[in-house]
Amino acid sequence: MSQSVSIPYIADSSFYFERIRHLGDAVWLDSGRPANEYGRYDILAAGPNAVLSLHQGKLIVQSGDTSEELSGCPFSAMESLLKGYPKVANSTLPFNGGLIGHFSYDLGRAIEDLPTDSVQDIDLPELQAGLYHWALIQDHQEQLSYLVHLPDVDPQSLISLLDDTPKQLDTGFNLTSNFEPDISPEQYAGAFDKIEHYINAGDCYQVNYAQRFSAQYQGDPWQAYKQLRSAAPTQFAAYLESGGNAILSLSPERFLEVSGDTVTTKPIKGTRPRGSDSAQDLALYNELKESKKDRAENLMIVDLLRNDLSKACEFGSVKVPKLFDIESYANVHHLVTTITGKLDHQHPASLLRHCFPGGSITGAPKIRAMEIIDELEPTRRSIYCGSIGYISLCGRMDTSITIRTLLCQIDRIYCWAGGGIVADSTCDSEYQETFSKVNNLLDTLNHTLITEK
Repeated sequence: MSQSVSIPYIADSSFYFERIRHLGDAVWLDSGRPANEYGRYDILAAGPNAVLSLHQGKLIVQSGDTSEELSGCPFSAMESLLKGYPKVANSTLPFNGGLIGHFSYDLGRAIEDLPTDSVQDIDLPELQAGLYHWALIQDHQEQLSYLVHLPDVDPQSLISLLDDTPKQLDTGFNLTSNFEPDISPEQYAGAFDKIEHYINAGDCYQVNYAQRFSAQYQGDPWQAYKQLRSAAPTQFAAYLESGGNAILSLSPERFLEVSGDTVTTKPIKGTRPRGSDSAQDLALYNELKESKKDRAENLMIVDLLRNDLSKACEFGSVKVPKLFDIESYANVHHLVTTITGKLDHQHPASLLRHCFPGGSITGAPKIRAMEIIDELEPTRRSIYCGSIGYISLCGRMDTSITIRTLLCQIDRIYCWAGGGIVADSTCDSEYQETFSKVNNLLDTLNHTLITEK
């Protein structure tokens, strides 16, 4: 049974994160508060008791110096790890110990037989989830903070860390080259034409096509994340670091939430940039709200996700309580739909498997769209369009779609942007939309650029 200890509430969770990150495999599920209006809880943890990873086809559980290779489905392995603990009942907090980690887009290859046309040039595990026996929970709505822990954890040793100075020194962060796309406008146009051909031939209705940007950097990715979260506060942001890799996610999109037996997903389809003044901003807001194209595109993904949820939810329980809502962020307006269902006595990890990867970032039908993505995008997506989140011992799960997400590896930083292409899409507008989605992130980091004299 997990226990909780009250700790002082500090609005800026980075204060606590900087005091635990030296413990290794540090994670911060960041609601973006107080600047973001939607989020409530932050979850921070480090020093997991075990780490489950799928890397280059090998499924491994590492605990201390002990390593065990597993066979079978990685989602079943997550379920088995959690079932080794008593379920925490009647918890008022979202996380009481359990798994926190990332699920890359390429984890979909563990579920479906997909082509291998695109190049895998980033060495990130397809899955990495730590089994955390403790976490810090920041409730920004009530302005309360807690240390939750299992009985084998000494809370006083952790509390003493929170009063100490950070163990890792601030080394700063700088880009040493500009961000550059990995495809040219001409290559984008060629891929767009092929997608339109597939749509007209009846292969698919929609394909989410993306391009990747990258730059060289030096210093500490954590410092970059602090700059980015100030520029783009979102309720599904996250910072994870492990083994020399750092994931910096500023995602506004929920993938799957399980609370009790209620399942919720909130796909985003339809985007407009923010205006330069209030009049232009309102015009763009109303343009998105009334757009028949964006509504049709959103509805295609709603139907796909209703089907995915039905594989793990009770018959007849999948509903759409909110269709075509508008949510506004620092750089864009989004068209968002809410879909719910009642979990049919299945484990949250099983639901994740049935729905992975999220349909809002593949297209429809899902498998054919994923095949086209692999054919036309030159490199594997890695963390982009995967997911970050937790599965708690209390049975709760919450996960994001990793859009607006950057990856730091060795001395290179990567960022992606894409959009759904349908029959009446235009190449120029789709191409420009990719920049609208990430310009505020890239511009924020471009201010750190240094060049050798």
